[in-house]
Amino acid sequence: MFMILFDPGNENDNNTVSDEFTLDHNQNALPPEPQLGNVEYKLKIVNPTKQRFEHLVTQLKWRLREGNGEAIYEIGVEDSGILTGLTKRDMTASLQTLKQMALKLGATTSLLQERILENKRIVTEVLVRKIPDDQNNIEIRVAVLGNADAGKSTLLGVLTQGNLDNGRGRARLNMFRHLHEIQSGRTSSISHEILGFNSQGQPINYSSSELITAEEICDSSTKLVTFLDLAGHKKYLRTTIQGLSGYSPHHAMLVVSSAAGAVGMAQEHLAIAVALNVPFFIVITKNDLVDPANTLQNLESFLKQAGSRRVPLIVTTMDDVITAGANQLTANVVPIFCVSSVTGNGLELLTKFLYVLPPGNSSKEKERLEQETPEFHIDENFRAGEVGQILGGLLTRGVIAEGTLMRIGPMKDGSFQDVSVKSIHRNRVPCRMVRAGQSAAICLNSYLPHLRNGMVLVAREENPRGCLFFQASVSVLFHETAIHPGFQTTVHIGNIRQTAIVIGMFSSKCIHTNERDSVVFKFKNHPEYVAVGQRLLFRDGSGKGIGEITQIFPLQNDND
Repeated sequence: MFMILFDPGNENDNNTVSDEFTLDHNQNALPPEPQLGNVEYKLKIVNPTKQRFEHLVTQLKWRLREGNGEAIYEIGVEDSGILTGLTKRDMTASLQTLKQMALKLGATTSLLQERILENKRIVTEVLVRKIPDDQNNIEIRVAVLGNADAGKSTLLGVLTQGNLDNGRGRARLNMFRHLHEIQSGRTSSISHEILGFNSQGQPINYSSSELITAEEICDSSTKLVTFLDLAGHKKYLRTTIQGLSGYSPHHAMLVVSSAAGAVGMAQEHLAIAVALNVPFFIVITKNDLVDPANTLQNLESFLKQAGSRRVPLIVTTMDDVITAGANQLTANVVPIFCVSSVTGNGLELLTKFLYVLPPGNSSKEKERLEQETPEFHIDENFRAGEVGQILGGLLTRGVIAEGTLMRIGPMKDGSFQDVSVKSIHRNRVPCRMVRAGQSAAICLNSYLPHLRNGMVLVAREENPRGCLFFQASVSVLFHETAIHPGFQTTVHIGNIRQTAIVIGMFSSKCIHTNERDSVVFKFKNHPEYVAVGQRLLFRDGSGKGIGEITQIFPLQNDND
């Protein structure tokens, strides 16, 4: 995408990264400028007329909308992709013009990289970032996966706290939520941690100031990365799947120990991420203890085992970081970082990658979702003293503000009850509004008994009903024998997690590994609120499968 040099005459095989994604200082061309997307080529923008300047600003505004608040400008590049370059004087003037264009829109610019061509002229790559008017910063959710003892919590502790580990797990202590986690050193719940970046790409964490708070990190950041620290041990797999399915992360970070390699739950987590279509990258930790060479060699076959035909890109330079960030959402390349939480080796490249990591949804998709009626999926609920009933979760569509009238359910009979929103918090900071794609904690005006995770908040004007029966087109990824009617399995649909029974199949009497069929399920315990098109993942022991809901059968009002 940006600074990804293209050689039309070079063929590539499956064992190497395609030239389209490889930085090569000997090449002199990029792919032609894309008409859509957030990448813009400019040969030179020196002393534009007032009319030309306004046109350039309009063009920048459109690119920012395409990139959900981020745009990449290649200066010194023709529309055809040829790297012509500029003199130092013209480049300085062009960068100044771009900065003025950004200021006109309330955006900021930061230089990603600069390259001197063979003709001694300069090509630069600039990131333009504008925070949308309705939010404090651009937010990205990253789920952290990997086997137990891979160093996930320690790595997050180093990134978010700003201090290196002592080799005995000191950095991970602030990540744990329960006493048994501290005693065992194993994460059993989902914890949320934040890492901010200012407009110049410098990280903002708890080491930025002696008494800095989460609220101050949010206020000072133009981009905010929210990490979901998920459990690595096998017995907490259902919690990990719930985090991946319910929180809808934009990216997944698979952490692999160089000492143990890609073993155990690492492969299981990768298979789940691929099944849920979550873009991912890999971080190899503990390089201070074991050379990662063997682990790197094993990762190529490990990635192909996932059935995704991914190609590893080992990140060793800042150019690799830019390439990896550009293709994270669109290509089959998997960036791999080698780091040490004790010595700090490789952490700078990983931090820079998090800074250039693209947001998940396009601005057009985000605007479309915001126009719909609100739907808030609940994954946590609790009472906080006299504050009242608190609901934590993700707003999948619409907009919710303080005082919004909502309905919550489904209850045991499939019905919904009227409630209203008292207050809203995001990233531990009070706010007046939450928009589609954002996670938040919502306080209700009244206390309701018998609430559970997996319920939803919907608009008061809707007439929703829960359902016990639903139909889905499913594919069995693995099962030791076959799935027959009467088969019971744990079904994950968004933040819903419940046992469901296979009532019937349409095309066959049973389904084996790698076979597909349309199946009718029944929730075993209570109704749930599901919709056509939702992805589902079901598992039972070592067996697992994926699918998509094709039809629902809502409970009628007179049902109990």
